[in-house]
Amino acid sequence: MSVVGTLQFHLLIELANFRELRRLLGCARAELLVGEVVERLQTLLPEAIISIVSRTLIVCCLRGREAAELDSCIAAVEQAFTAPLVIDEELHTVELTFGAASAPLHIVDEVRMAEEAEAALIEARAAYRAVTHAVEAHLPADIRQIARELEHAIDNDQLLLLYQPKIHVRRQEIGSAEALVRWRHPERGIVLPNDFIMIAEECHLIGKMTLWTIRQAIADQRILAADGHDLRLFINISGQLLADAAFVRAACDLVAGSDAKLGFEITETSVIRDPGSAIANLQVFADYGITIAIDDYGAGLSSLAYLKQLPARELKIDKMFVTQLTSSNRDPLIVRSTIDLAHALEMEVVAEGVETHAALALLTVMGCDMVQGFLISRPVALDALIVYLAEGKHRPAANDPRLSFATFAAAAK
Repeated sequence: MSVVGTLQFHLLIELANFRELRRLLGCARAELLVGEVVERLQTLLPEAIISIVSRTLIVCCLRGREAAELDSCIAAVEQAFTAPLVIDEELHTVELTFGAASAPLHIVDEVRMAEEAEAALIEARAAYRAVTHAVEAHLPADIRQIARELEHAIDNDQLLLLYQPKIHVRRQEIGSAEALVRWRHPERGIVLPNDFIMIAEECHLIGKMTLWTIRQAIADQRILAADGHDLRLFINISGQLLADAAFVRAACDLVAGSDAKLGFEITETSVIRDPGSAIANLQVFADYGITIAIDDYGAGLSSLAYLKQLPARELKIDKMFVTQLTSSNRDPLIVRSTIDLAHALEMEVVAEGVETHAALALLTVMGCDMVQGFLISRPVALDALIVYLAEGKHRPAANDPRLSFATFAAAAK
Protein backbone atom coordinates (compact mmCIF):
# COMPACT_ATOMS: atom_id res chain seq x y z
CA MET A 1 0.00 0.00 0.00
CA SER A 2 1.28 3.43 -0.84
CA VAL A 3 1.77 5.94 1.94
CA VAL A 4 0.65 9.45 1.16
CA GLY A 5 -0.01 12.58 3.12
CA THR A 6 -3.28 13.40 4.82
CA LEU A 7 -5.33 16.32 3.54
CA GLN A 8 -8.16 18.25 5.17
CA PHE A 9 -11.20 19.11 3.02
CA HIS A 10 -13.67 21.91 3.82
CA LEU A 11 -16.70 21.45 1.57
CA LEU A 12 -19.59 23.91 1.40
CA ILE A 13 -22.82 22.63 -0.12
CA GLU A 14 -25.53 25.15 -0.97
CA LEU A 15 -29.15 24.37 -1.80
CA ALA A 16 -29.18 26.26 -5.08
CA ASN A 17 -32.93 26.05 -5.78
CA PHE A 18 -34.12 26.72 -2.21
CA ARG A 19 -36.35 29.66 -3.19
CA GLU A 20 -38.12 27.61 -5.83
CA LEU A 21 -38.66 24.75 -3.38
CA ARG A 22 -39.92 27.15 -0.72
CA ARG A 23 -42.60 28.37 -3.11
CA LEU A 24 -43.66 24.78 -3.70
CA LEU A 25 -43.44 23.54 -0.10
CA GLY A 26 -44.22 26.61 1.96
CA CYS A 27 -41.94 28.37 4.42
CA ALA A 28 -42.34 26.04 7.38
CA ARG A 29 -41.75 22.86 5.39
CA ALA A 30 -38.84 24.35 3.45
CA GLU A 31 -37.01 25.13 6.70
CA LEU A 32 -36.78 21.36 7.32
CA LEU A 33 -35.37 20.60 3.89
CA VAL A 34 -31.74 21.15 4.80
CA GLY A 35 -32.01 18.47 7.49
CA GLU A 36 -33.20 15.90 4.94
CA VAL A 37 -30.31 16.79 2.66
CA VAL A 38 -27.92 16.23 5.57
CA GLU A 39 -29.42 12.79 6.22
CA ARG A 40 -28.60 11.72 2.67
CA LEU A 41 -25.13 13.23 2.93
CA GLN A 42 -24.39 11.33 6.13
CA THR A 43 -25.18 8.09 4.34
CA LEU A 44 -22.90 9.04 1.45
CA LEU A 45 -20.07 10.42 3.61
CA PRO A 46 -20.11 8.43 6.86
CA GLU A 47 -16.66 9.65 7.92
CA ALA A 48 -17.38 13.35 7.36
CA ILE A 49 -18.30 15.84 10.06
CA ILE A 50 -21.42 17.50 8.67
CA SER A 51 -22.96 20.68 10.08
CA ILE A 52 -25.89 22.88 9.11
CA VAL A 53 -24.79 26.49 8.71
CA SER A 54 -28.14 27.89 7.60
CA ARG A 55 -31.35 26.78 5.93
CA THR A 56 -29.49 26.75 2.58
CA LEU A 57 -25.90 25.94 3.52
CA ILE A 58 -24.13 22.83 4.80
CA VAL A 59 -20.46 22.33 5.65
CA CYS A 60 -18.69 18.96 5.44
CA CYS A 61 -15.24 18.50 6.96
CA LEU A 62 -13.41 15.34 5.97
CA ARG A 63 -9.95 14.01 5.26
CA GLY A 64 -8.37 12.24 2.34
CA ARG A 65 -5.07 11.01 1.08
CA GLU A 66 -5.09 12.79 -2.27
CA ALA A 67 -6.65 15.97 -3.60
CA ALA A 68 -8.52 14.00 -6.24
CA GLU A 69 -10.59 12.36 -3.51
CA LEU A 70 -12.39 15.67 -2.97
CA ASP A 71 -13.37 15.79 -6.65
CA SER A 72 -14.52 12.20 -6.41
CA CYS A 73 -16.53 13.00 -3.28
CA ILE A 74 -18.29 15.94 -4.95
CA ALA A 75 -19.05 13.81 -8.02
CA ALA A 76 -20.60 11.13 -5.82
CA VAL A 77 -22.82 13.67 -4.04
CA GLU A 78 -23.89 15.19 -7.35
CA GLN A 79 -24.79 11.75 -8.65
CA ALA A 80 -26.72 10.85 -5.49
CA PHE A 81 -28.83 14.01 -5.69
CA THR A 82 -29.90 13.38 -9.25
CA ALA A 83 -32.46 11.19 -7.50
CA PRO A 84 -35.22 13.41 -6.06
CA LEU A 85 -36.18 13.56 -2.38
CA VAL A 86 -39.58 12.33 -1.31
CA ILE A 87 -41.15 15.26 0.53
CA ASP A 88 -44.72 14.98 1.75
CA GLU A 89 -45.29 12.10 -0.70
CA GLU A 90 -44.09 14.21 -3.62
CA LEU A 91 -40.80 14.04 -5.53
CA HIS A 92 -38.63 17.17 -5.49
CA THR A 93 -35.17 17.55 -6.99
CA VAL A 94 -32.67 19.45 -4.88
CA GLU A 95 -30.02 21.28 -6.87
CA LEU A 96 -26.67 21.77 -5.14
CA THR A 97 -23.72 24.12 -5.59
CA PHE A 98 -20.28 23.15 -4.27
CA GLY A 99 -17.39 25.30 -3.09
CA ALA A 100 -14.46 23.65 -1.37
CA ALA A 101 -10.95 24.11 -0.04
CA SER A 102 -8.24 21.54 0.58
CA ALA A 103 -4.98 21.77 2.51
CA PRO A 104 -2.35 19.50 4.02
CA LEU A 105 -3.46 18.57 7.51
CA HIS A 106 -0.37 19.94 9.22
CA ILE A 107 -0.92 23.48 7.86
CA VAL A 108 -4.66 23.68 8.36
CA ASP A 109 -5.85 27.13 9.42
CA GLU A 110 -9.59 26.83 10.03
CA VAL A 111 -10.31 30.48 9.27
CA ARG A 112 -8.30 30.43 6.07
CA MET A 113 -9.93 27.14 5.00
CA ALA A 114 -13.41 28.60 5.58
CA GLU A 115 -12.56 31.77 3.67
CA GLU A 116 -11.17 29.84 0.70
CA ALA A 117 -14.22 27.56 0.60
CA GLU A 118 -16.53 30.59 0.71
CA ALA A 119 -14.60 32.22 -2.14
CA ALA A 120 -14.83 28.96 -4.11
CA LEU A 121 -18.60 28.86 -3.53
CA ILE A 122 -19.00 32.38 -4.91
CA GLU A 123 -17.10 31.32 -8.04
CA ALA A 124 -19.17 28.15 -8.30
CA ARG A 125 -22.43 30.10 -8.35
CA ALA A 126 -21.24 32.04 -11.40
CA ALA A 127 -19.58 29.08 -13.13
CA TYR A 128 -22.47 26.64 -12.54
CA ARG A 129 -19.99 23.94 -11.52
CA ALA A 130 -18.08 22.86 -8.44
CA VAL A 131 -15.00 24.94 -7.62
CA THR A 132 -12.15 23.88 -5.34
CA HIS A 133 -9.34 26.02 -3.96
CA ALA A 134 -6.08 24.44 -2.85
CA VAL A 135 -4.76 26.23 0.21
CA GLU A 136 -1.05 26.55 -0.43
CA ALA A 137 1.28 26.10 2.46
CA HIS A 138 3.44 28.95 3.60
CA LEU A 139 5.98 26.39 4.66
CA PRO A 140 7.30 26.87 8.19
CA ALA A 141 11.04 27.05 8.63
CA ASP A 142 11.20 23.48 9.98
CA ILE A 143 9.39 22.14 6.90
CA ARG A 144 11.79 23.96 4.60
CA GLN A 145 14.68 22.52 6.57
CA ILE A 146 13.30 18.99 6.24
CA ALA A 147 12.89 19.55 2.49
CA ARG A 148 16.53 20.62 2.20
CA GLU A 149 17.63 17.57 4.19
CA LEU A 150 15.46 15.30 2.08
CA GLU A 151 16.93 16.62 -1.17
CA HIS A 152 20.40 16.05 0.28
CA ALA A 153 19.34 12.51 1.21
CA ILE A 154 18.17 11.80 -2.35
CA ASP A 155 21.43 13.13 -3.82
CA ASN A 156 23.61 11.21 -1.37
CA ASP A 157 21.90 7.80 -1.27
CA GLN A 158 20.53 8.18 2.24
CA LEU A 159 17.28 6.57 1.12
CA LEU A 160 16.64 2.85 1.45
CA LEU A 161 14.26 0.47 -0.25
CA LEU A 162 12.56 -2.29 1.70
CA TYR A 163 10.59 -5.00 -0.08
CA GLN A 164 7.36 -6.72 0.90
CA PRO A 165 6.80 -9.87 -1.16
CA LYS A 166 3.48 -10.88 -2.69
CA ILE A 167 2.67 -14.60 -2.79
CA HIS A 168 0.53 -16.22 -5.46
CA VAL A 169 -2.10 -18.14 -3.52
CA ARG A 170 -2.60 -21.09 -5.88
CA ARG A 171 1.00 -21.53 -7.02
CA GLN A 172 2.45 -20.71 -3.59
CA GLU A 173 5.18 -18.78 -5.35
CA ILE A 174 6.51 -15.26 -4.91
CA GLY A 175 6.64 -13.52 -8.27
CA SER A 176 6.72 -9.89 -7.19
CA ALA A 177 7.37 -7.50 -4.31
CA GLU A 178 6.45 -3.94 -3.44
CA ALA A 179 9.29 -1.46 -2.94
CA LEU A 180 8.79 0.78 0.09
CA VAL A 181 11.07 3.76 0.62
CA ARG A 182 12.66 4.72 3.92
CA TRP A 183 14.95 7.62 4.84
CA ARG A 184 18.15 6.85 6.74
CA HIS A 185 18.50 10.16 8.53
CA PRO A 186 21.95 10.72 10.06
CA GLU A 187 20.46 12.00 13.33
CA ARG A 188 16.91 10.66 13.55
CA GLY A 189 17.58 7.15 12.25
CA ILE A 190 15.05 5.46 9.98
CA VAL A 191 12.28 7.89 9.01
CA LEU A 192 8.99 6.42 7.76
CA PRO A 193 7.19 7.69 4.64
CA ASN A 194 4.37 9.34 6.59
CA ASP A 195 6.93 11.87 7.81
CA PHE A 196 8.38 12.91 4.46
CA ILE A 197 6.28 11.88 1.43
CA MET A 198 3.85 14.78 1.83
CA ILE A 199 6.76 17.21 2.18
CA ALA A 200 8.32 15.73 -0.96
CA GLU A 201 5.06 16.39 -2.82
CA GLU A 202 4.65 19.92 -1.50
CA CYS A 203 8.25 20.89 -2.20
CA HIS A 204 8.32 19.32 -5.67
CA LEU A 205 10.84 16.64 -4.72
CA ILE A 206 8.54 13.70 -5.35
CA GLY A 207 9.63 13.29 -8.98
CA LYS A 208 13.31 13.30 -8.08
CA MET A 209 12.73 10.83 -5.25
CA THR A 210 10.66 8.50 -7.42
CA LEU A 211 13.32 8.45 -10.15
CA TRP A 212 15.86 7.50 -7.46
CA THR A 213 13.51 4.71 -6.40
CA ILE A 214 13.22 3.42 -9.98
CA ARG A 215 17.00 3.42 -10.43
CA GLN A 216 17.52 1.60 -7.14
CA ALA A 217 14.81 -0.97 -7.91
CA ILE A 218 16.45 -1.69 -11.27
CA ALA A 219 19.81 -2.22 -9.55
CA ASP A 220 18.25 -4.42 -6.85
CA GLN A 221 16.41 -6.48 -9.42
CA ARG A 222 19.69 -7.28 -11.17
CA ILE A 223 21.06 -8.57 -7.87
CA LEU A 224 17.96 -10.71 -7.38
CA ALA A 225 18.20 -12.08 -10.92
CA ALA A 226 21.88 -12.94 -10.47
CA ASP A 227 20.85 -14.93 -7.40
CA GLY A 228 18.21 -16.82 -9.37
CA HIS A 229 15.11 -14.88 -8.29
CA ASP A 230 12.91 -13.54 -11.09
CA LEU A 231 10.72 -10.96 -9.32
CA ARG A 232 8.80 -8.00 -10.68
CA LEU A 233 9.32 -5.02 -8.37
CA PHE A 234 6.45 -2.57 -7.87
CA ILE A 235 6.98 1.11 -7.13
CA ASN A 236 4.40 3.58 -5.81
CA ILE A 237 3.78 6.54 -8.11
CA SER A 238 2.31 9.77 -6.72
CA GLY A 239 -0.77 11.14 -8.44
CA GLN A 240 1.17 14.38 -9.03
CA LEU A 241 3.46 12.56 -11.46
CA LEU A 242 0.84 11.02 -13.71
CA ALA A 243 0.43 14.28 -15.61
CA ASP A 244 4.13 15.26 -15.43
CA ALA A 245 5.50 14.81 -18.96
CA ALA A 246 9.13 15.28 -17.86
CA PHE A 247 8.81 12.57 -15.22
CA VAL A 248 7.12 10.19 -17.66
CA ARG A 249 9.96 10.64 -20.18
CA ALA A 250 12.65 10.18 -17.53
CA ALA A 251 10.99 7.07 -16.07
CA CYS A 252 10.55 5.49 -19.51
CA ASP A 253 14.19 6.25 -20.39
CA LEU A 254 15.33 4.43 -17.24
CA VAL A 255 13.20 1.40 -18.02
CA ALA A 256 14.13 1.37 -21.71
CA GLY A 257 17.83 1.40 -20.80
CA SER A 258 17.51 -1.74 -18.69
CA ASP A 259 15.97 -5.19 -18.84
CA ALA A 260 14.07 -4.51 -15.65
CA LYS A 261 10.68 -5.99 -14.82
CA LEU A 262 8.87 -3.23 -12.97
CA GLY A 263 5.38 -2.38 -11.92
CA PHE A 264 3.88 0.98 -10.99
CA GLU A 265 1.22 1.19 -8.29
CA ILE A 266 -1.19 4.10 -8.59
CA THR A 267 -4.22 4.91 -6.47
CA GLU A 268 -7.63 4.91 -8.11
CA THR A 269 -8.30 8.54 -7.09
CA SER A 270 -5.03 9.86 -8.52
CA VAL A 271 -6.42 9.44 -12.03
CA ILE A 272 -9.36 11.78 -11.36
CA ARG A 273 -7.07 14.82 -11.01
CA ASP A 274 -6.31 14.87 -14.76
CA PRO A 275 -7.91 11.79 -16.30
CA GLY A 276 -6.86 12.45 -19.89
CA SER A 277 -3.15 12.84 -19.13
CA ALA A 278 -3.12 10.14 -16.47
CA ILE A 279 -4.72 7.46 -18.65
CA ALA A 280 -2.53 8.38 -21.64
CA ASN A 281 0.68 8.26 -19.58
CA LEU A 282 -0.28 5.00 -17.89
CA GLN A 283 -0.68 3.53 -21.37
CA VAL A 284 2.80 4.81 -22.22
CA PHE A 285 4.16 3.02 -19.15
CA ALA A 286 2.29 -0.14 -20.10
CA ASP A 287 3.74 0.04 -23.63
CA TYR A 288 7.21 -0.02 -22.06
CA GLY A 289 6.34 -3.29 -20.33
CA ILE A 290 5.59 -1.77 -16.93
CA THR A 291 2.75 -3.55 -15.14
CA ILE A 292 0.15 -1.11 -13.82
CA ALA A 293 -1.48 -1.94 -10.50
CA ILE A 294 -4.37 -0.05 -8.93
CA ASP A 295 -3.50 0.43 -5.26
CA ASP A 296 -5.79 0.93 -2.26
CA TYR A 297 -8.87 -0.06 -4.27
CA GLY A 298 -12.02 0.78 -2.31
CA ALA A 299 -10.35 3.32 0.00
CA GLY A 300 -11.59 6.22 -2.12
CA LEU A 301 -14.76 6.68 -4.10
CA SER A 302 -14.19 4.14 -6.85
CA SER A 303 -15.10 5.11 -10.39
CA LEU A 304 -15.91 2.28 -12.75
CA ALA A 305 -15.82 4.77 -15.62
CA TYR A 306 -12.08 5.28 -15.06
CA LEU A 307 -11.37 1.72 -13.96
CA LYS A 308 -12.37 0.23 -17.30
CA GLN A 309 -10.12 2.71 -19.18
CA LEU A 310 -6.94 2.03 -17.22
CA PRO A 311 -4.34 -0.34 -18.72
CA ALA A 312 -4.06 -2.08 -15.36
CA ARG A 313 -3.25 -5.74 -14.87
CA GLU A 314 -3.46 -5.86 -11.08
CA LEU A 315 -5.95 -4.52 -8.57
CA LYS A 316 -5.01 -4.29 -4.90
CA ILE A 317 -7.83 -4.41 -2.38
CA ASP A 318 -7.27 -1.91 0.41
CA LYS A 319 -6.29 -3.51 3.69
CA MET A 320 -9.14 -1.84 5.60
CA PHE A 321 -11.45 -4.41 3.99
CA VAL A 322 -9.05 -7.32 4.42
CA THR A 323 -8.46 -6.75 8.13
CA GLN A 324 -12.23 -6.82 8.77
CA LEU A 325 -12.93 -9.95 6.73
CA THR A 326 -13.64 -12.19 9.71
CA SER A 327 -15.39 -9.61 11.88
CA SER A 328 -17.71 -7.86 9.43
CA ASN A 329 -20.76 -8.98 7.50
CA ARG A 330 -20.33 -6.51 4.66
CA ASP A 331 -16.58 -6.53 4.03
CA PRO A 332 -16.50 -10.13 2.70
CA LEU A 333 -19.25 -9.20 0.22
CA ILE A 334 -17.28 -6.15 -0.93
CA VAL A 335 -14.08 -8.16 -1.29
CA ARG A 336 -15.75 -11.01 -3.17
CA SER A 337 -17.52 -8.64 -5.56
CA THR A 338 -14.26 -6.74 -6.14
CA ILE A 339 -12.44 -9.97 -6.98
CA ASP A 340 -15.17 -10.95 -9.44
CA LEU A 341 -15.12 -7.47 -11.01
CA ALA A 342 -11.34 -7.49 -11.44
CA HIS A 343 -11.38 -10.95 -12.98
CA ALA A 344 -14.09 -9.84 -15.40
CA LEU A 345 -11.77 -6.98 -16.41
CA GLU A 346 -8.94 -9.50 -16.86
CA MET A 347 -6.97 -8.27 -13.87
CA GLU A 348 -5.34 -10.25 -11.09
CA VAL A 349 -6.27 -9.34 -7.53
CA VAL A 350 -3.88 -8.67 -4.65
CA ALA A 351 -5.19 -8.48 -1.10
CA GLU A 352 -2.92 -6.38 1.09
CA GLY A 353 -2.84 -6.30 4.85
CA VAL A 354 -3.23 -10.07 5.26
CA GLU A 355 -2.28 -10.76 8.85
CA THR A 356 -4.25 -13.85 9.90
CA HIS A 357 -4.71 -17.40 8.64
CA ALA A 358 -8.48 -16.91 8.78
CA ALA A 359 -8.29 -13.98 6.35
CA LEU A 360 -6.04 -16.00 4.08
CA ALA A 361 -8.52 -18.89 4.13
CA LEU A 362 -11.42 -16.66 3.09
CA LEU A 363 -9.41 -14.95 0.37
CA THR A 364 -8.37 -18.34 -1.00
CA VAL A 365 -11.99 -19.49 -1.25
CA MET A 366 -12.99 -16.19 -2.86
CA GLY A 367 -10.48 -16.70 -5.65
CA CYS A 368 -8.00 -13.97 -4.72
CA ASP A 369 -4.84 -14.37 -6.80
CA MET A 370 -2.15 -12.91 -4.55
CA VAL A 371 -1.77 -11.81 -0.94
CA GLN A 372 0.59 -9.41 0.79
CA GLY A 373 0.96 -8.64 4.48
CA PHE A 374 2.63 -9.45 7.76
CA LEU A 375 1.41 -13.06 7.63
CA ILE A 376 3.68 -13.53 4.62
CA SER A 377 6.47 -11.11 5.48
CA ARG A 378 7.12 -7.67 6.84
CA PRO A 379 8.97 -5.25 4.55
CA VAL A 380 12.63 -6.32 4.55
CA ALA A 381 15.92 -5.12 3.09
CA LEU A 382 17.23 -6.69 -0.11
CA ASP A 383 19.71 -9.04 1.57
CA ALA A 384 17.01 -10.31 3.93
CA LEU A 385 14.63 -10.80 0.99
CA ILE A 386 17.21 -12.93 -0.79
CA VAL A 387 17.61 -15.13 2.29
CA TYR A 388 13.84 -15.35 2.69
CA LEU A 389 13.42 -16.50 -0.92
CA ALA A 390 16.31 -18.94 -0.76
CA GLU A 391 14.95 -20.62 2.38
CA GLY A 392 11.43 -20.84 0.95
CA LYS A 393 9.88 -19.48 4.13
CA HIS A 394 6.78 -18.44 2.23
CA ARG A 395 5.86 -22.04 1.44
CA PRO A 396 3.43 -23.83 3.78
CA ALA A 397 5.13 -26.50 5.86
CA ALA A 398 4.17 -29.88 4.48
CA ASN A 399 4.18 -31.47 7.91
CA ASP A 400 1.87 -28.91 9.47
CA PRO A 401 -1.66 -29.17 8.07
CA ARG A 402 -2.64 -25.97 9.83
CA LEU A 403 -0.45 -24.07 7.37
CA SER A 404 -1.77 -25.71 4.23
CA PHE A 405 -3.55 -23.45 1.78
CA ALA A 406 -5.76 -26.36 0.74
CA THR A 407 -6.70 -27.01 4.35
CA PHE A 408 -7.56 -23.35 4.85
CA ALA A 409 -9.80 -23.38 1.84
CA ALA A 410 -11.54 -26.58 2.85
CA ALA A 411 -12.14 -25.30 6.37
CA ALA A 412 -13.71 -22.10 5.12
CA LYS A 413 -16.22 -23.76 2.80
